[in-house]
Amino acid sequence: MLERLNEAMEHIERHLDRPVGTGELARIAMTSDYHFRRMFSTLAGMPLSEYLRRRRLTVAGAEVLAGERTLLDIAMRYGYCSGEAFARAFRGLHGVGPGEARRTGAALRSQPRMTFRLVVEGSSTMEYRIVAKKEFRVVGKKARVPLVYEGANPAIVEFVKGLGTEMVQRIHALSDQDPEGIVAVCDGLDPNRAEGTELDYYHAVVTNAPVPPDMDTLTVPPGAWGVFTNTGPYPQALQTLWADIFAQWFPSNPYRSRPGPEILRTRMAPDGTTATSELWIPVERTPV
Repeated sequence: MLERLNEAMEHIERHLDRPVGTGELARIAMTSDYHFRRMFSTLAGMPLSEYLRRRRLTVAGAEVLAGERTLLDIAMRYGYCSGEAFARAFRGLHGVGPGEARRTGAALRSQPRMTFRLVVEGSSTMEYRIVAKKEFRVVGKKARVPLVYEGANPAIVEFVKGLGTEMVQRIHALSDQDPEGIVAVCDGLDPNRAEGTELDYYHAVVTNAPVPPDMDTLTVPPGAWGVFTNTGPYPQALQTLWADIFAQWFPSNPYRSRPGPEILRTRMAPDGTTATSELWIPVERTPV
């Protein structure tokens, strides 16, 4: 999988001066558009669209300094409809406009080209299983929150605090299947998964019980789930688990992610410093 992903990255480099479609990259990587976007954003730490923007402006910066083409020619070459749009984007990355950069030979910033490789560090112990589930419902309370990659999500913390003990107990009482108890469910994420974009967060349970009128519900169709478990310092071990799934597990196993909610069950140790996390990700077999 990583070899095919690197072939897609090479395709990007050969086509920085023309449109690059996610569908074409997914075809080269022999996976789905959804899984390619999901894997890229997790491994690269940025959406594919942002990487393309940075790489184009990096290469454009070298051409600006070389002085062989006009600034408008460079702008058009890398997909900008006007010199003004190019200048704004150029300044946003490099901190200086293209005209000034050419006149003064200013130092510019660079987005290195990316390649991916498998590194086994042994930093965490990850157990997994594949579970087939029938249709079920996520039932609880929902909020629209921004995506945050590192540390606690302040919007989620405030939302959960505001639910109150009675509501949480009522939600918990509806749990009737695995994963048991209160879970954190994320759905409706932006395809590029850029930090700051919004998602639906459910503080909920997985159930087929009747839905109380004052609670939110999400119906989840039948399908396969990869269930990944680890134990360690919280939240660092959980963040490592996310990275290891996409950097190590998916490239080494005949599965890919598919659209659907992601479900997290966390159980804290009594001292509050460590936790056991169980992450449910919708998966499907990779076509042979």
